[in-house]
Amino acid sequence: MKFAFSTLGVPGLSIPEVLALASAHGFHGVELRAHPEEPVHPGIGPDERAAVAAAFRAAGVEVLGIAGYARVAAPGDDAPVVEEVRTLIDLAADLGAPYVRVFPGGADGQADADAVAARRLGTAAEHAADRGVRVLLETHDSHRTGADAMRVLGLVGHRQVGALWDVMHTWLGGEQPLETYAALSPYLGYVQVKDIASAEDTTPLALGAGVLPLAECVEVLTRHGWDGWLCWEYEKRWYEAAQPLPELLGGGREHLGRLLNDSA
Repeated sequence: MKFAFSTLGVPGLSIPEVLALASAHGFHGVELRAHPEEPVHPGIGPDERAAVAAAFRAAGVEVLGIAGYARVAAPGDDAPVVEEVRTLIDLAADLGAPYVRVFPGGADGQADADAVAARRLGTAAEHAADRGVRVLLETHDSHRTGADAMRVLGLVGHRQVGALWDVMHTWLGGEQPLETYAALSPYLGYVQVKDIASAEDTTPLALGAGVLPLAECVEVLTRHGWDGWLCWEYEKRWYEAAQPLPELLGGGREHLGRLLNDSA
């Protein structure tokens, strides 16, 4: 498996600073949070995109994915949502990233959320295929578990639309790692790992310091021969009191390595 971290954990850092951290601590890739307050987002132009891609190549670090904020199940017109996903696809393609992350974002009691999400993802899928990018629906909010995400992905039925397994949300949804893997395995793009103190306190912690079943997740993936990416999503952006991620990266990389060795 390869290891990455998300720039959500290091808000405001420049691309050279992010790459220096990845190189120093042995991470193979970086998931880029695509938001206007970050250095990489759909609003940057061709020259900036080319410079970012060149910087990653020079550092020998991969752009794992573009973490966007499109909510594909949200009520409303399809066109703005599909266009938002298309702009994320184009950004990923220009940076050489294989994946784009989107959220479900369905409303409480929205009976057609699965159908709406599937329709929009299906519409965006051909553009994703043309650009060589895969759109991943994260286990999150209205579709927290693998079973929830599978309802949408089964309707889409397109190879360029898959799943991003966020281990916190599936655990909060009451799903066991083996159940999640069984649901998502036909669609799985990569896995976001993290750790928290409890279901009531989701402040990010160092990997291994909390309650999430990370060892079991890695064991399930290894036992089934899955050899993709584990990406540490440390949500420092939303928890200002959390310990700075740069101080934890070395230990986190070592912890992921131990989990992988122990599961072999």
